[in-house]
Formats: sequence, C-alpha cells, structure tokens
Amino acid sequence: MTQFSVIGVVGLPASGKTSVVKAMVDLGASRIRMGSIIWKEAKRRGLKINEKNVGKIANELRNRGGLDVIAKRCIPIARGEGRESKVVVIDGIRGSQEVKAFKEAFDDYFYLVSVDASEKTRFSRIKARGRKDDSSDWEAFQRKNRRELKWGLEEAMKLADFSIVNEGTLEDLRAQATEIFEKVVG
Repeated sequence: MTQFSVIGVVGLPASGKTSVVKAMVDLGASRIRMGSIIWKEAKRRGLKINEKNVGKIANELRNRGGLDVIAKRCIPIARGEGRESKVVVIDGIRGSQEVKAFKEAFDDYFYLVSVDASEKTRFSRIKARGRKDDSSDWEAFQRKNRRELKWGLEEAMKLADFSIVNEGTLEDLRAQATEIFEKVVG
C-alpha cells in the first residue's frame, strides 16, 4: 500500500511545469524528472544533450517500449523516494499512457496537475531560458510541440485533477502550486 502521495505534472514545453515542481519541492516534496531518464540514455550513448538528440531518444524509447516506458522506469524511483518523503512530484509527464501507468502504480494516491500557457508565452520563455534541450527557433518549437502531442500529451492534460493556466507572474504560479500541494497533503 502506498504511504505517500504522488503528484504528476503535465504540460507543453515552457508551460511552467518545472516552476510548479520547484514550488512543491520547496514545500517538502521529492522530485523525479522524467527527462532525466532520456538525458541519461543520451549520455550513455555519448550524445550531446540537445533538442534533436533528446527528441530522437524519447521517440525511440517509446517506439520500442510503449508510450508508458519512461513512466514505468520512474515508478520504482518514486517508490524509493516515497520511503523518505510524504510527497513525490513527477516532473514532465508527456502522455495519457504515462498517466495510466502512474494511476495503476499509485492508485488513489496519484494526483495530476496540468499546467498550460499560450504558444506565444511559452515560446518567449524558451527563448529566455536557453535550456540544452530547448527548441532554437519557431519551427523547431512547433516540431517539438507536435512530437509531444503525438505521445498523448493533450489527452493527459484532460485527465488532470488540478489545472493551472500560467499567464501571470511566477509568484501567482507558486501560489497556485502551493494551494494544490496543501489540498493533496491535507
């Protein structure tokens, strides 16, 4: 039986997922970043961490292991983290099959938070943050969105227990994340 809660965070690139997760970590949650599974695979293969390589590996893993393969790799990690923390936050769910895998593993202790923002807002954030696996231009940004939508991201967002529209300030986003965290923790 699960003795801890798991909060999954889903949304398109630069919607604010990581900021929601950081707010919850600041409140005492443990964090698992699903993208780390892909980054580790890229490093194992000797590949540079960039949008092209990360996208290629993510597609390969899902094509070989199913759309829930990355979630299934994260579940034992979450169980381990749950021994130490009363809340584990999963950063970067990308599809409905991943949601299903987490729901099966953690039952009524799994909660899903959808974070959304307009394309214009998300693209301006990507240009400002300069992460290694971010899209470099508008076309690459659109390709990444389409790729992630193919994994069932939009369907996953519709399954959310909680939804955040992130068009305001970072303080607004943190306040919404804190409110959700407190509802889950009780």
